[in-house]
Amino acid sequence: MLELGRKRPVPEAALRSALGDPDWRVRWAAIRAQAKARGQTETRTLADWVAGAPAKEEVLACVTAARAAADAGRSTADFLKDAGSRGGEAATRVWARRNAIRAALEVEVYAEDRSLRGEALLHLAALFGQSPARAVLLTMAERPESADEAPASALFSVAEKQGTSVGRMLVLEAKPADQALINRLFAVYSRELEALQKTLSSVDATERRAAVVSLRRYGPLAQRELERALGDTETLVRRVAARGLAEAEGLSLSEAVGRRVREDGASPATRRPWWEVVSTDKGCEPFLLELAKDTGLPPDARGEAVAWLTDCEGVGRRRFQLLLPLLQEAQALVRAGAVRALAVPRSPEGDEAAAAALEDPAPEVVAAALDVVGQQRQLGQAETAVALLGSEHAGVREAAARALERIGRAQHVRPLAQTLQVDPVASVRVAAARSLTLLGGPFAASALSQAAAKDPDSHVQHVARRGLERLGF
Repeated sequence: MLELGRKRPVPEAALRSALGDPDWRVRWAAIRAQAKARGQTETRTLADWVAGAPAKEEVLACVTAARAAADAGRSTADFLKDAGSRGGEAATRVWARRNAIRAALEVEVYAEDRSLRGEALLHLAALFGQSPARAVLLTMAERPESADEAPASALFSVAEKQGTSVGRMLVLEAKPADQALINRLFAVYSRELEALQKTLSSVDATERRAAVVSLRRYGPLAQRELERALGDTETLVRRVAARGLAEAEGLSLSEAVGRRVREDGASPATRRPWWEVVSTDKGCEPFLLELAKDTGLPPDARGEAVAWLTDCEGVGRRRFQLLLPLLQEAQALVRAGAVRALAVPRSPEGDEAAAAALEDPAPEVVAAALDVVGQQRQLGQAETAVALLGSEHAGVREAAARALERIGRAQHVRPLAQTLQVDPVASVRVAAARSLTLLGGPFAASALSQAAAKDPDSHVQHVARRGLERLGF
């Protein structure tokens, strides 16, 4: 239609014929083409058609005007107010035929072609100044339950377009008198959720993530499924689930995180997905620092908050100054989190602080410092790590063995082999076996061989065997 409007001479007959097309978008395109050909505004040409349309064209013309206005996000009266001398007359005629327009739009809400439903529902809601949820409930009231899949899919399509969820839209609109109709919609969505539940168990992480993206459009209706996805093995799946739960509760991401980390009984495992998602959000640094300084939070949660700064977009060298008060905190777990935050970005001041933390009286802080020097490959701290293999605290010994995987050298194989042979804690022996695998050499292979054959812990045996395989044995 638009291309026809550029032709000379203008094919008036073809454009006129298109005004009878069953698709409103074709009719509107024909009006726009006529306007271009006549040098008029589109609304002027539309108003002239609506005001002057014979009875047989009246409904099509009024529906076209109503939908064009709704598509522009305006009322018909506002859309046509500057449409020339016949704008007011056209707007009055549209409103007079509102029941016929409603009927035409409801037909499309229930159309077999699913792609038509959401747009028709949006236009229906705009025409009568209603929310899409209210509009869909009104259409359902006069139709049988057997046809409920159509309005349910229409509302879902609107939720996708508006970046919200059907559950949230219904929660905001629901009144006691709507309970029966809402239950009908819930029945349709419950069947769809059952299908998505199966996908959440897929071995393919991409499929699981796609399922969680779909779950977000159900909002509060998918609370149970989204909570389950928080425990997924893949980070991206957990992040999408956390954002979906925040949206379902009608909260900003920071509000949802603040609420979840403050819940009674919240554990590091239940808090982790929330830290993961907020640490990638814009403005995460001030938010995490605020939580880290909140003495109303448990020390472990405060320490986690500051530690997750490493995943935030940083502010360069200024970060060390922000961390300084937390590095001097009385609570060991907060100090440990602040030490972990020194990992990114690396700075001379941070290196000094990490070295000082290696002598902290709290084992949690020492273990955090070992992880940082290992991550940053601070080779000068290798001997300190070896010495700490003899710490009385298992967490420190494990962190020391883990650090030597990155900063160890050939001369450190013997102390690691000794740790693998005699340490009473299995997780420490696992860390030692992994470091020996990376350092390699005959003595490392011998130590791993003994562990694979004689260690009392099956996990240590497994890691040792895998290490031997990597070394070619």
